[in-house]
Amino acid sequence: MTSPPSPPSRAAVDALDCRILLLLLREPGVGVLGASRRLGVARGTVQARLDRLQRTGVLRSMAPDVDPAALGYPVTAFCTLEIRQGRGGHSPVVEHLAAIPEVLEAHTITGSGDVLIRIVGRDNADLQRVIDQVVDDAHVTRASTVISLATRLDHRTIPLVEHLLDASS
Repeated sequence: MTSPPSPPSRAAVDALDCRILLLLLREPGVGVLGASRRLGVARGTVQARLDRLQRTGVLRSMAPDVDPAALGYPVTAFCTLEIRQGRGGHSPVVEHLAAIPEVLEAHTITGSGDVLIRIVGRDNADLQRVIDQVVDDAHVTRASTVISLATRLDHRTIPLVEHLLDASS
């Protein structure tokens, strides 16, 4: 497995880019034509901006945002994994985690652990099954899990884009 991609360098994002991003974040189904009409710019301009934002990594996906709870996975947990340090680095663990559908995210971290993952389960017993799968790897030496009782602030980027728009005005 290859190493993770390096983060994109800070792309130049101007006020129009921010306005396009905010519109798409707030109304994902607006489409390119709808965005051009709402923003008062040519369709080709919106498409070119979207293409550039995707190419530079600012816009990672146009995919729908799927709620795991609505799919029948209402239990969310975060696990900190300690991994055996070796020649393979994080790659063997990431490959193992990628094969588990209920592992939604994995991040290399600092501190007492090495990897932080977000996992989901159908209920607590199913969550235990997922945790058992996660730790069933020779490279995982220890796991510490916390269960999320309620999401108080979901993953968001709108305030960040709004901040950029304010700064560019």
